[in-house]
Amino acid sequence: MALYIVGGFKSEAMDKLAKFFDKNSTLISLKLDSTQHNYEGVKILLKTLNKNTVLNSLDLNNNKIGAEGGKVLAEFLCRNTTLISLSLIRNNLGSVEGKALADALCKNSTLTSLNLGSNNLGSEGGKALAGALYKNSTLTSLYLCWNNLESEVGKAFADALYMNSTLTDLDLGYNNIGSEGGKELTNALCKNKTLTSLNLSYNNLGLEEEKALADALCKNITLTIRNLGTYK
Repeated sequence: MALYIVGGFKSEAMDKLAKFFDKNSTLISLKLDSTQHNYEGVKILLKTLNKNTVLNSLDLNNNKIGAEGGKVLAEFLCRNTTLISLSLIRNNLGSVEGKALADALCKNSTLTSLNLGSNNLGSEGGKALAGALYKNSTLTSLYLCWNNLESEVGKAFADALYMNSTLTDLDLGYNNIGSEGGKELTNALCKNKTLTSLNLSYNNLGLEEEKALADALCKNITLTIRNLGTYK
């Protein structure tokens, strides 16, 4: 069973929805997009989902979860053993909760796809998520576009890509990674053998790094989907 609700859903109705989940044992996919849910709504939802043993996809995009809700979600991920896909685009999580979710990834062994696009994670949150790739061996897709990550995070992900052998899809678009971060990522691409899709669009890499990246792509035989976009 799948349940998709986009907009037009009041946070106060979460209690009723939670009671429905309590009685349902077949829900495998849940999408609550743009439903204006805040921390309280997410807290109620996750308390119920803790009892669910079949849900594998959760989409809470475009809500008002914030830092407090992000903390609850991180705690949920530490315990959950069924979820394989989690999407939290535009929820204003911030750097602290970016780090909390990174810690959760170090403990979670089932999640394969995580989308944290447009959450203002900043360099600290980005570096923490890159660090999680050293310990996590199940995540295959990580989407972090529009998060103000900057150069240091580019280097952090480059270092992680030397060691990680499971990630296949990485989106770092629109993050102002710059030439230094781009240089480090370029070097990593020459050695990483598992990444198949990379987005570095709009990162101010510079002409020199564009050329170096092109050379690296010629040597990398696994990067088959090359979403390079625009570097300006």
